[in-house]
Amino acid sequence: MALIVKKFGGSSVKDAEHVMNVAGIIVDEYKKGNDVIVVVSAQGDTTDDLIEKAVEINPSTPLKREMDMLLTAGEQISISLLAMAVDKLGCPVISLLGWQAGFSTDSHHGKARIKKINTERMKAELAKGNIIIVAGFQGLNKYDDLTTLGRGGSDTSAVAIAAAMSADRCQIYTDVDGVYTADPRKVKGAVKMDEVQYDEMLEMATLGAQVLNNRSVEMAKKYNVELEVLSSLERKPGTIVKEHVKMEKTLIRGVAKDTSVTTISVVGLKDQPGVAFKLFNKLAQYKVNVDIILQSVGRHGTKDITFTVSHEQQDDAIKAMESMKGVFEYQDLKVNNGLSKISIVGAGMESNPGVASKMFEALYDADINIHMISTSETKISVLINTDLADKAVQAVHDAFIG
Repeated sequence: MALIVKKFGGSSVKDAEHVMNVAGIIVDEYKKGNDVIVVVSAQGDTTDDLIEKAVEINPSTPLKREMDMLLTAGEQISISLLAMAVDKLGCPVISLLGWQAGFSTDSHHGKARIKKINTERMKAELAKGNIIIVAGFQGLNKYDDLTTLGRGGSDTSAVAIAAAMSADRCQIYTDVDGVYTADPRKVKGAVKMDEVQYDEMLEMATLGAQVLNNRSVEMAKKYNVELEVLSSLERKPGTIVKEHVKMEKTLIRGVAKDTSVTTISVVGLKDQPGVAFKLFNKLAQYKVNVDIILQSVGRHGTKDITFTVSHEQQDDAIKAMESMKGVFEYQDLKVNNGLSKISIVGAGMESNPGVASKMFEALYDADINIHMISTSETKISVLINTDLADKAVQAVHDAFIG
C-alpha cells in the first residue's frame, strides 16, 4: 500500500462534470489499495469572482485579514462538492479545511508561509480508511485567524502534505499533460518533457511558467518530494520533477514568459555607501520580493537604481520607497507596467558560450528591443515591451528548440 497525494487545480473541478471526472481519478487510485489525500483549489474563476466582490465594496485596499476570510471560502465549496462526488461513487471520504488538516502558518495575510503541519488528524482519518479531501491555499495563524498562501498556494499545500506524511508520490493535475518547453497553447513546436530537474523547474516557475507554483518546487527540492505533473482530462503519464534526470541533447530546457512585471526606478539617489542597503532593507521590511536590479554609473554625485517586482507587490514597493523620503533624498520615482520578462532556462548555461548571443540574435531578428538583462547559471532573462512578449517567446523558442 502506498500513500498518494493528488492536487487538482480550479479548472479541473470547475463544474459538476469535471468534479465527477476528478472523483473517478481519486476512486480509481483508492481501489488499487492505496491511501489517498487530495488537495483542491477553488472552482474555476471563484477566487477572481470573490476578489471582484471585495473590490466592489472597497476599490482601494480591502483589509488583508478580511480578504483571507473571504478567499478561503472558495476551497471550502470545492472540497465539500468533491467529497460528495467521491461518496456517490461508493468510497469513504472526509473533507478538511486547511486548519483541520493541521496547517499552521505565520500571520502574513495574503502570502502566509507554512510553519508546521500537525499530521495527527490526517493519520487518524487514513486509519479509518477514509479518502481525505483537503482545502489547499490556506491555514491558521497563532491568533486562530485564517490565512492564505498566495496564488498557487494549493501546489504548496500538496507538497507540504507529501513531505509531512512521507508520501510515496505527489501528483499535480492541471489542464495540460505535463511540463512543456513553452506554453503549448501559445507557442508552436512546444515539446513535452518526460523529466525536469528541480532547479530548472524552479527557474521556469519563478520566471512565469504557470504549470507549478515556485514555492511548491522549492519545498519539493528541500524535502526531496518527487512530483509528477499530469492532465486531469487524459489518463497518461506526465512530467516527473526530481533531482537527477537523464542527460538531454537540448541545453535550453524551456522558455518562460512573465507579464506580471513592474519596474520601479529611483532616480537621483546620492552616490554614497549604504544607500542601496537602506533601500532594499526597507523593501524587505515591506515583504517585497525584488527580482532584477540595475544600478547606473554614478554621475554628478548621484545614481539611479531600477528594480523589478510583481504587479501584485507594486503598491507595497511604492509605499516602501515613499516612506524613505525622510531617510535619503531622490529626485523622482518612475513606475513602468508595460514590460514583460522573457527567460530561457537550462542547467549548465554558464559553461556553454554563445547562449546569450543566440538569444539576443533571435530577438534582434524579430525586431524586438531589450530594456534590461539578468543572468545566472541556469537562466537568462530580458525585459521587453509587453505587446511583443508572445512574438519574443516564439522567436526564442524557435532559435533554441525549433
